[in-house]
Amino acid sequence: MTIDNAFYEDLGERWYRAQDDPVALLRAEARLRTAWVLASLPGPGLRVLDVGCGGGFLSNPLAEAGHETVGLDLSRGALAVARRHDGTGRVRYLAADALRLPFPDSSFDAVCAMDFLEHIPDPGVFLAEAARVLKPGGRFFFHTFNRNPVSHLVAIKGVEWTVRNTPRHMHVIEMFIKPRELAALCAGRGLAVRELRGVRPRVLCWPFLKLLLGGTVDDRFQFLFTRSLLLGYCGIAVKGGHAA
Repeated sequence: MTIDNAFYEDLGERWYRAQDDPVALLRAEARLRTAWVLASLPGPGLRVLDVGCGGGFLSNPLAEAGHETVGLDLSRGALAVARRHDGTGRVRYLAADALRLPFPDSSFDAVCAMDFLEHIPDPGVFLAEAARVLKPGGRFFFHTFNRNPVSHLVAIKGVEWTVRNTPRHMHVIEMFIKPRELAALCAGRGLAVRELRGVRPRVLCWPFLKLLLGGTVDDRFQFLFTRSLLLGYCGIAVKGGHAA
């Protein structure tokens, strides 16, 4: 089964405005993850690479916080939207292949890959590239989805059943990654996973009920961190570090 990555090319301003589209869930997740990334960076004024940056949900806040930011994506349509929403005008947005990063070794203090690993056929190749361009001690931030029947039901079928305009094969279960598999892939490329935390939607609230009843994602829809890694999960790996 082939994943539909072309879905992101023609979203235009829907990246930031649509509520009847799964990109609205991505916006809600990004609010949680962006605050976490910003709080977890080891200092100000860092050089950060955001891979699979899409519409700039993370890249633009990184630049606003004073970091030298490069946003990389294959989708030129998404990059155009990201540039329009860059209030600093300082993000360098680049169309390039994440499996062959166009940067010298040890170029970045941090590399981010939010909702990206489950969209590529061989994440190990990308992880090797991420490790290569990271400085020693640099941090790799990621978010992806666990591969199991529950995540298939919630993160794939649940979204298809409840959110309007969800394309088929936006995600496929075969490309989800178990946490232990990702930790092993990282370790094989010199990246030691230091932190893992689960991510889930906030339920038992009006925005969640509105999604179930009407198929739209309210701007107040929230995701939360949780101890359980059953659905989505975020993590930090350190180049040359020691596993937690």
